[in-house]
Amino acid sequence: MKRFITSIFILASVNTFAQIETLTKEDLAKELQPLKTNIQTLQKEKGSLKSEISNLNTKLSNAYKSIDSLRTKTQDNSNAVTQTAKQLGIQIKETGDKNEGKITEVSESLSKNSLYGIIGVLSAILLSGLLYWLLSRRQQTDKIEIAGKLENKTSTLKSDVILEIEKTKKELQQENIKLDLKLIEVLENQLKGNNVGKVVENTDDNSTIDHSIPLKVADEITRINAYANKLDPNSQDAKALKSSVKRLIITFKASQYEIIDLLGQKYDDGMKVTVINEIDDSKLGKDERIIVRIIKPLVKYKGEQIQAAQVDVANGI
Repeated sequence: MKRFITSIFILASVNTFAQIETLTKEDLAKELQPLKTNIQTLQKEKGSLKSEISNLNTKLSNAYKSIDSLRTKTQDNSNAVTQTAKQLGIQIKETGDKNEGKITEVSESLSKNSLYGIIGVLSAILLSGLLYWLLSRRQQTDKIEIAGKLENKTSTLKSDVILEIEKTKKELQQENIKLDLKLIEVLENQLKGNNVGKVVENTDDNSTIDHSIPLKVADEITRINAYANKLDPNSQDAKALKSSVKRLIITFKASQYEIIDLLGQKYDDGMKVTVINEIDDSKLGKDERIIVRIIKPLVKYKGEQIQAAQVDVANGI
């Protein structure tokens, strides 16, 4: 009997411990569930932070690359400005050299007042070129410094510069026309003088005619006529210049001299002319050759040639 009771007690105890153990695991699982949830949330936040850090690193890398690119562009712009300034300086010097040569040539046949006028015109040309160079350089500097923030002001400045240059060109054109008109008057007086066609005695008892003045007049007629053809044919300046050239040609012919107009004529190797430049022209037919510019005219005296022409020829391709 005692054994039976003891067995029942032992079984009851085992059952009770089993229930306690079961309750403890369930309670422990309930306690651990919030911790598991928090751990999972932290892991998700950790992954999100890693992604954001990676994006930030990428953005920083792109920003560094953009800064390097801007520095490179700024240096390139600075180099371009320096190169442009050098080229403009060379062009201004070359223009000055050419104009000085022209002054020397024309001064031999003009009065002091005409020479001073030409010097004034050439000085104005040089000053205009220098002004344009300075304004262009200032414009480039402003663009680099403000990085496009003053685009409207730059456009206004550029328009003002263009208007000022156009105004200066018109003034110089009018001054050139006045000088050419004065030159025509001087040349006409020289043709009417006693030195035209003057016989020069040589040491060997032979005599020749001095054609230096008429040949100079012929060269100037060709130059002025080409310049007049570039002007607006309806302008008063162009009409006045062409009228004066026609009057000078009449005086030239009255002295028994003649200019043969070769402009626009077909060229062949048998012509007594000197070709200075040859230009390819796709508008002309194959093997077609046309005289497109007269540098020095062909001049005759009493029907005999005293000066060969110098021309530019266009060749068909």
